[in-house]
Amino acid sequence: MNSKRFIITCLGFILIATAIFAIEKHSSTILPTDIIKYDNINLSQFKNGNDIFITPKELNAKLNYKNLVILDASHPKVYSKGHIPGAVSIGFKGLSNCNGKPGDKKWGTVLDKARLTKKLESLGITNDSFVVAYSDIFKGPGAGGRAVWQMKMAGLKNVRLLYGGLKVWKRSGYKLSKETVKPVPANGLVLQDYNETYRSEQKYIFENLKSLKLVDVRSFKEFTGEDTHRGEARGGHIKGSKWLEWKDLLNEDSTPRSPKQIKRLLAEKGIMPMDDFILY
Repeated sequence: MNSKRFIITCLGFILIATAIFAIEKHSSTILPTDIIKYDNINLSQFKNGNDIFITPKELNAKLNYKNLVILDASHPKVYSKGHIPGAVSIGFKGLSNCNGKPGDKKWGTVLDKARLTKKLESLGITNDSFVVAYSDIFKGPGAGGRAVWQMKMAGLKNVRLLYGGLKVWKRSGYKLSKETVKPVPANGLVLQDYNETYRSEQKYIFENLKSLKLVDVRSFKEFTGEDTHRGEARGGHIKGSKWLEWKDLLNEDSTPRSPKQIKRLLAEKGIMPMDDFILY
């Protein structure tokens, strides 16, 4: 899909071997079939999949990499119950402007370039870092992807989203830690001017409302206006937008649905791959 903007996872011998492997890696409750499944994730099914995702197997192999920085974007309470070894907690709002309260102008938007630079440096990130973000996706909700989007908008290339988040990491049998990680600050990070095709502002939407296709990815009650607990000034949705909850784009194990499935879901909303559309 182009021009997208965002407002915005000989059987007998194998089973025995992988069952033993699962016990050694994390827990005897891990199913051998999970080990097989998640050790063989195919990222090539997604356009630019290897530039967006990293698999749990790939990340586990990099845990001792000196330039690796892992960001846990789950709620701090989720982080404290067990996280990927070495991961720093940033929470859902870690890279966002959250001065004031929800609903205030620019609340929840990405930090400006200068502030984001300082924030990332405080997390130990330089231009040589390999950064992986993740969350416990359904509890996050999906905040790892938000952090990756924000960093890529600022021009960082070596940034990846953990495929399937914390749930697939655990189901792959890899270790967890409860040790709170304090990052070692860095300096000298250089960010690019933000790539504005990664987002759309209110003015752009208003001026192009008749030609744009909009997708509201919030809950149904937020879409209808029954739920405004996140700070919306008014309930409801932007006129003409279609409802497709973000959870519908994921499988039960937190991995993304296949491109074919996602295209079908969008087609049901009248959106085709060549269309310019906005999610919010």
